[in-house]
Amino acid sequence: MEYIVYILQSEKDGSYYTGFTTDLKLRIKSHNDGTSTYSSSKKPFILVWHCSFSDKKLAADFERYLKSGSGIAFRNKRLINYHK
Repeated sequence: MEYIVYILQSEKDGSYYTGFTTDLKLRIKSHNDGTSTYSSSKKPFILVWHCSFSDKKLAADFERYLKSGSGIAFRNKRLINYHK
């Protein structure tokens, strides 16, 4: 199975959402349909970055890192192509 860590950017306010899933298309659709509770007020979203892992724990650990202070700095410096 493939585990995907992804970063979305809100077209509403420019904020980022980081998560992981096994079905990226379905997950983005749920964010944009408003069925994902946490992000529903910030829709619509665009995908700005994603990476695949074959190991669920590695994907979860990398997602957790990207949500940390140093992970946010890494995201902003190394992963994001700003969509403005």
